[in-house]
Amino acid sequence: MGEAYVERWELGGSTTPVVCEFPDVFPEEFPGLPPDRDVEFKIDLILGTAPVSRRPYRMAPDELKELKTQLQEQLDKGFIRPSSSPWGCPALFVEKKDQGGKRLCLDYRPLNAVTVKNKYPLPHIDILLLSNKNQGRRYTQNSLLHQIRLVRISSHVFGLTNAPAFFMYMMNSVFMNELDKFIVVFIDDILVYSKNEEEHEEHLRTVLTRLREHQLYAKFSKCAFWLREATSCPKKGVAVDPSKVEDVLNWKQPETSFLGLAGYYRRFIKDFSKTAKPMTSLTKKKSKYSWSPNCEEAFQSLKRSLTTAPVLAQPDVTKPFDVYCDAFGNGLGCVLMQEGRVVTYASHQLRKHEANYLTHDLELAAVVYALKIWRHYLLGNTCHLYTDHKSLKYILTQPELNMR
Repeated sequence: MGEAYVERWELGGSTTPVVCEFPDVFPEEFPGLPPDRDVEFKIDLILGTAPVSRRPYRMAPDELKELKTQLQEQLDKGFIRPSSSPWGCPALFVEKKDQGGKRLCLDYRPLNAVTVKNKYPLPHIDILLLSNKNQGRRYTQNSLLHQIRLVRISSHVFGLTNAPAFFMYMMNSVFMNELDKFIVVFIDDILVYSKNEEEHEEHLRTVLTRLREHQLYAKFSKCAFWLREATSCPKKGVAVDPSKVEDVLNWKQPETSFLGLAGYYRRFIKDFSKTAKPMTSLTKKKSKYSWSPNCEEAFQSLKRSLTTAPVLAQPDVTKPFDVYCDAFGNGLGCVLMQEGRVVTYASHQLRKHEANYLTHDLELAAVVYALKIWRHYLLGNTCHLYTDHKSLKYILTQPELNMR
């Protein structure tokens, strides 16, 4: 969940009595292998797939020493075992952000490419938080460690393509009775929200009891207790994660992954699709990659936009919304507002057939686009629609409409 300003309440997490009742939920290290569960994680391969094995990556002497140390620790704990499988993935290290040191990972990309994908849906974060109002609430955020046991393998390792979907399914099963009442879950993040201190203590005890019952463990350093506002839904609004913006600003060689990271924040950027069009055109099939001055201008413009991205308002479904729509040369642009504050931006690049629309039809297409993508906000609520094309107001009184 995104980073934002966090104001701690007067009760500190480590001195909270209810938390101290569950020291076994916050172990320094795993007490052992995860228990057998009703549904185990397994890797289903596409039919006809031959084993894939990659040669190990080269490592520096210090990395090889660290690799041997970590592998021995995992062997001693029974988390891994020697294998003669024809499958093989190279190991690599990534830096741990929270406590330093190196985390051992495997490059599972070849295996993921031939794995049958688990289609269990991950929730939209904005939908999860839509009904969660900030006023007067107390929050606790937990981050669980990955604790999935593999069939015929000792323990789960980061990087398997179906791990997030499976963990989401498991967490929904564990907290089925509490979801959307006082808990929001996204993969391995749990947000507990309550109206007051007494209620929050009761809710927190329920969550920790569930974790204990199912032998799921949280990392204490990644938990925050008794917050007046949560990082995922701050009172001041939703802001761009500064660390992610820094990643974008440090991008030197433009590539498609830049669009992926910048596109994640498209709702903060007005007319994102219009600005990014010179770059997105390079990603089309059979398109020759040629970085033009227009691409460079778009690249720098998006970087600037992210550094000045506004703080977006948290939507309140009990209040009316204002929708502003417009069509421009090569796309559609929309803004969702509430009480004079921007909730989100949206934009859409015109497809080939849409580029032939008349101006009247394009303006109407912008309206339809906005109502579709923001349906979850607008359905059942009062909505005021604004457009700069006056002729659209006659659409409800026209005796005949064209097929489009």
